[in-house]
Amino acid sequence: MNEDAFNMSIRKFLKKVGVTSQREIEQAVRDAVDAGKLSGSESLPAKVRLTIDGVSLDVTIDGAIDLA
Repeated sequence: MNEDAFNMSIRKFLKKVGVTSQREIEQAVRDAVDAGKLSGSESLPAKVRLTIDGVSLDVTIDGAIDLA
């Protein structure tokens, strides 16, 4: 296994996940605020599930997104 290529591939994947996730979260929250479903001062529980086939990885990461 080429450690450098492996590391770069992981970083590339995580960057894609981060950028896409942020964009989707921002849009969903803006839409909910605009629709009156959120006031904009909530703390929203958040969860991400990461799976990788072939290595039996299945992990859930819990957190919160604070709007104020």
